[in-house]
Amino acid sequence: MIWKKVMAAIMAGTLVFALAGCGSGQKETASGGKDKVHLTVFAAASMTETMNQIAKAYEKEHPNVEISFNFDSSGTLKTQIQNGAECDLFISAAQKQMNQLDGSQDKKANPDGLDFVKSDSRVNLLENKVVLVTPEGNPGGIQNFNDMAAKLKAGSIRLVMGNSDVPVGQYTQKILKFYGFDENAIASAGHITYGSNVKEVTTQVKEGSADCGIIYATDAFSAQLKPVDEATKDMCGQVIYPAAVMKNSQHQQEAQAFLDYLKGDAAMQVFKSVGFSPVS
Repeated sequence: MIWKKVMAAIMAGTLVFALAGCGSGQKETASGGKDKVHLTVFAAASMTETMNQIAKAYEKEHPNVEISFNFDSSGTLKTQIQNGAECDLFISAAQKQMNQLDGSQDKKANPDGLDFVKSDSRVNLLENKVVLVTPEGNPGGIQNFNDMAAKLKAGSIRLVMGNSDVPVGQYTQKILKFYGFDENAIASAGHITYGSNVKEVTTQVKEGSADCGIIYATDAFSAQLKPVDEATKDMCGQVIYPAAVMKNSQHQQEAQAFLDYLKGDAAMQVFKSVGFSPVS
């Protein structure tokens, strides 16, 4: 009987020791950084090439972090976040979509009172340029924005632009307004076609589906399209890309660290190589 009690005590002690060993192993794994953190970044479609390149470099330096992207128009990304999509970091191609998610904004900028943005993380990350591009050979003979306007008025060319719910389309609408155009009238006459994001607009120009298109300088660079003109601030304002960590992110610290990296010299060199610039 005594022998059985001794054996039971030994077995209990062994079990406790084993459990303690498992516990210490889990702590070691967490502290050793073996469990990867998965960051989900929602970024404007115009950032596809640069962000993929930057993420590879970042993951090499931070092997415990794995980054996945959702690239699309800023309007589509904003709607997905609003509808509950998992997102740690959002980078928009315009202030409008970020404002609509930022609880610190007034009712005019954020009419639905949405509160997804961790406001103290929000920064103006980059500036882009809006440019006019043509297919190879420039069959429409379009020289610049003034020439585009004259030929649109004459009905001799077709322009491709972004939809009204995406930033590149909104910048284009400002340009059309600058020249006094009625967008709906021109579109109804068959002289404007649309793309759901800047990549679609770029593709239509590249394929020659339109005589010209209005896109970002960075997309022109990536598609090897040479711009014939660059829009001024008077025509469409500044093209600012704000970025912010999301309040509902489960990895706010890691998302902030990646955002800080995007503001640093290494990432900025990649951005500059395709036509982005720091906000002036």
